[in-house]
Amino acid sequence: MNRSLRAALKATVAALMLIDGLAQAVAQTALPFPRPPSASVTGPSLAESRHIRRQAPAHLAADAPNVLIVMLDDAGFAQADTVGGPIHTPTFSRIANTGVTYNAFHTAAICSASRAALLTGRNHHRVGNGVIAELGTDWDGYTGEIPKSSATIAEVLRDYGYLTAAFGKWHNTPPTQTTAMGPFDRWPTGHGFDSFYGFMGGETSQYQPRLYRNTTPIEPPHDPAYHLTEDLAGQAVDWLQQRRATAPDKPFFMYWAPGAVHGPHQVNKQWADKYKGQFDGGWDAYRERAFARQKQLGWIPQDAQLTPRPSTLPAWDSLEPQERKFQARLMEVYAGFLEHTDTQVGKLVDELEKEGIRDNTLIFYVFSDNGASAEGMLGSIAELNAHNGVNLGAKEHMAVLERDYGGLGALGGPKLESIYHAAWAWAGMTPFQGTKLVAGYFGGTRTPLAVSWPKRIKPDARVRSQFHHINDIAPTIYETVGITPPQTVDGVTQDPIDGVSMATTFGDAQAKSNKPAQYFENLGSRGLYKDGWIASVWGPRTPWVPGYAQFMGWKPANDQWALYKLDGDYSQAVDVSAANPQRLEEMKREFDAQARANKVYPLGAGLYPAIDPQARIESPYSEWHFSDRVTRLPEFAAPNLRSRSSVVTVDVDLPADAQGVLYAMGGIAGGVSLYVDRGQLVYEYNALALQRHVARSTTPLPRGRTRIEVETLVDSPKPGSAAQVLLRINGTEVGRAALPYTLPLFFTATETFDVGRDLGSPVALAYFDRAPFSFNGRIHDVHVAYAQAAH
Repeated sequence: MNRSLRAALKATVAALMLIDGLAQAVAQTALPFPRPPSASVTGPSLAESRHIRRQAPAHLAADAPNVLIVMLDDAGFAQADTVGGPIHTPTFSRIANTGVTYNAFHTAAICSASRAALLTGRNHHRVGNGVIAELGTDWDGYTGEIPKSSATIAEVLRDYGYLTAAFGKWHNTPPTQTTAMGPFDRWPTGHGFDSFYGFMGGETSQYQPRLYRNTTPIEPPHDPAYHLTEDLAGQAVDWLQQRRATAPDKPFFMYWAPGAVHGPHQVNKQWADKYKGQFDGGWDAYRERAFARQKQLGWIPQDAQLTPRPSTLPAWDSLEPQERKFQARLMEVYAGFLEHTDTQVGKLVDELEKEGIRDNTLIFYVFSDNGASAEGMLGSIAELNAHNGVNLGAKEHMAVLERDYGGLGALGGPKLESIYHAAWAWAGMTPFQGTKLVAGYFGGTRTPLAVSWPKRIKPDARVRSQFHHINDIAPTIYETVGITPPQTVDGVTQDPIDGVSMATTFGDAQAKSNKPAQYFENLGSRGLYKDGWIASVWGPRTPWVPGYAQFMGWKPANDQWALYKLDGDYSQAVDVSAANPQRLEEMKREFDAQARANKVYPLGAGLYPAIDPQARIESPYSEWHFSDRVTRLPEFAAPNLRSRSSVVTVDVDLPADAQGVLYAMGGIAGGVSLYVDRGQLVYEYNALALQRHVARSTTPLPRGRTRIEVETLVDSPKPGSAAQVLLRINGTEVGRAALPYTLPLFFTATETFDVGRDLGSPVALAYFDRAPFSFNGRIHDVHVAYAQAAH
């Protein structure tokens, strides 16, 4: 080879090396990585070519850890026995005892918001999740859509070579986008997860959940032994075993968020009975015992103060003896549910140990996505009663339990979707003020955290008290794995990461806090943490006080701010605003700056759908035609057969022995169903299990082609208005029902509209044991039209 050719080749190689080096540098800030060039030599013929498989370069260290995030739902700060509560949590203790714990870790006070912040490392309004997905609006901070400018942990880790999987509750997609028509880029598989098995909305039945595998609907077995949380653990273990069999050299990222122990509180009786009698002393005694135990364990500072019970919550001793039995049993069911859930987490840890990979798996066990939920208000056999403004007391509930369900023993079972009294949630957040939905106070935001990584984190019983937020988990993972957060993903410029890494605290319980100012906001409740101080506003709404009147006419400028110095006041017990007016004003200005930067305004946007029904998420149409192939249409995307005047016309062939569901929407805790049974046409409006309004045909059913009409006439547009339901066959009225009230918000969060059967949790007790009670004739058409388009 002559000298000039050799020099040219050398220059070319140098240029290629430079280009490759630039590509690697760009790859650190731009994802996905470019596909490696071919390694084969290509000539005009095979004889002149050589085949060499290209090798993708490794973008991770050889010992990159697996990552497992476990996050429970609506669990309380003072519930686990690990940290001073009365409920047995062996797996949480297992992670805590093999790692480190945190007692000043914070969430965003509500489900969707915390999940979005965890998955992206950004503040929740910045990523469109200022409130739950079902209450989304078109203000940028409240759309319910995680923007592509904020890639999730799963998206980033997958591009670096991780296998990614999510199990359980998602709750970060607007419900109108969870139909069979998508769009699917907002589903878990559109946000970086290779695999998803779980449910899309805020809650679901533990016995008949509305499941999806990736984007395909899945029906659970009609098996009395089935339980969703057990299924989610089994599916996660199956996935781990599949990974070991097919790609054991690849690290994984798993997000396991079961949706338990969010309502409905459902668990097999044997678990609830483990706690029989343990809560007979009531919530006031619970709080005193938990507070003493927290101090005994060193979980909270010895100088922490126990905040008093709010005047809006009743003393346990003020309850009648019969009501105490009802309320205590609700808590027993919850306690069994929580222990059962934690036990399922143990199956994942067992599998990691069995496969020999526990040592190099970084586990974050986030005990809850927010504070314990007071949304049950007075305690109920149907969780969404309070959301819909139905607040009947224990006597009414117990009468229904005895009449329809056989007594207290039915609580926790598949025919009820119960939730406990708000005072149990308050007790579960000892020693703080507030509960879930209160963003300005730790009762809504503070949750226990345990982190374990045997290969790198030495077990340490000293509790970490650095102030941290759920948006800190993503940057902690990135630092631990050795990843620089990308500046662009799929060509989209990325939003800044708001969280900070917690890694310095892994080996040093006394490490200096590195958390800058952090704002909090939910439903008008708000706060700002900075330099060991927090400024707080309770907000216009108390979670356990029913009705909308409390925030009608609310003016944020008139809110009274409080100020707390957290060094020496762990529980926000002493308001020092009067003595520090200048600091309070500075913190209010800082909140305003962060609110503007993070799309928090307008304050109260999360309340707007409750004030203006026109703002609620629902189908944009006023008329529909459905065939008998239409099932699993989410309630939010289906016709409003709950609280709007409408006419439903069913064109059907009735056989001689006709039976089955013509259409249904909702589930056992609330919904509507039109079905044929024992020679009668039956319409049922299930008003959240407490009242069931039924219209039945009074004449024999015809055979053959038949037109059936259900006309709903709502008295007025006012939320909760009464209504009349008329039932007609071939134009002749055959039955009617009077509805003393209609439900203004929703029957359920994840149940669906189905034609020709009632999938999931069945609406009517009459065919509960025969569900899905498929219709045995032929349905030609189900035509639904609102009143203005009915004729």
